[in-house]
Amino acid sequence: MSEERDDVVVLVDEDGEEVEFEHIETIEKDGNEYVVLMPLDQDEAEEAEEVIILKIEHNEDGEDSFVTIEDEAELNAVFEEFKAMMEEEYDEEEEK
Repeated sequence: MSEERDDVVVLVDEDGEEVEFEHIETIEKDGNEYVVLMPLDQDEAEEAEEVIILKIEHNEDGEDSFVTIEDEAELNAVFEEFKAMMEEEYDEEEEK
């Protein structure tokens, strides 16, 4: 029996295929919200883990949608924030 995970996000790619991602973090920056996801089917041989950063947009119905960040400066700023958060978390765990 497979274990259900509440940190799994399923998105539909450009080919209409469902792709599963692990939710890593939600980041608030400059009045916007962003989600950091990691593909679940990532090849284990890959050294660097790939993350996907998407902007969360809220519609009038209260539903959220994830959209691609077109502005490279915005994307880089969110990625830098994410890296800083991960470094802090790693440092805290080493102190324990």
